Amino acid sequence: MDSGQERLLQFDRDLLSGKNICSSEGIFINFPPSLKKPFQMKGLGLIICHQGNFQFSLNQKKHLAEAGESLFIPEDGEFQVLQESEDMEVRILIYQIEPIRDIMGNLVVSMYMYSRLTPEEPSCVWSTGEEEEVVKYMSLLDNVLQSEENSFKLYEQKLLLLALTYRICSIYNRKLVNDGQEVGGRKNEVFIHLIQLIEKYYMQERGVEFYADKLCLSPKYLSAVSKSICGYTVQELVFKAIIRKSISLLKNTQKDIQEISNAFGFPNASYFGTFFKKQVGVSPQQYRKDL
Repeated sequence: MDSGQERLLQFDRDLLSGKNICSSEGIFINFPPSLKKPFQMKGLGLIICHQGNFQFSLNQKKHLAEAGESLFIPEDGEFQVLQESEDMEVRILIYQIEPIRDIMGNLVVSMYMYSRLTPEEPSCVWSTGEEEEVVKYMSLLDNVLQSEENSFKLYEQKLLLLALTYRICSIYNRKLVNDGQEVGGRKNEVFIHLIQLIEKYYMQERGVEFYADKLCLSPKYLSAVSKSICGYTVQELVFKAIIRKSISLLKNTQKDIQEISNAFGFPNASYFGTFFKKQVGVSPQQYRKDL
């Protein structure tokens, strides 16, 4: 069995077992068997078509990917390869977000290119013009995956995935702003600026009025934009940022619950605990205990 076929079968096993990172570690000339029938993604998918083409369905909608194009598959998306050209060459990376969730910026903006942010924008495959640059990130990640185990390997993997995620987010955001209709493009631009403001001020400010004032918009309009693009209100986005930071503090520091509560300006630890449990499903004490 040649190395390409071995890599293909190993990728298929990794995919079926739910491994955190599934990489083709180079070029595939065929898709693995699991992706040739309806497959529910457990992570985020990136496929770069280097040569030839392939037809696929994503959430039961048919598409075609051709040489020089990138395909972005959302978390929990249903994906199936329908047909491959004889000269097809692709690179595939599918990875779960949970291992890097605590070191990401605002989760919603980080998943911008993958999620339900613009229901009216069905595009999931196009030539970004940055395929070669993205492949460099993928190759660096492959080098780490193939390296010997050491104390820093896991952290290096996380940082490379984080960098790759933000790079693709940047590509996707630019497409939505530049290629959308004038009104749609303006909404996406407003949303991006909103996310940037939330990332800067979420520790102190939670009200939509503050962010609307910063953007010189009415609270009603800003709320409508946020809800139409990502399905969340401005306050819900702020809450997500608070929870992401809270989880990071619980995981990576020795701060007690009162100190974490104070950092976000909650009236007391009990109030923070109630807020955290409502968002996450367990108390901060239980969350830390379960780590």
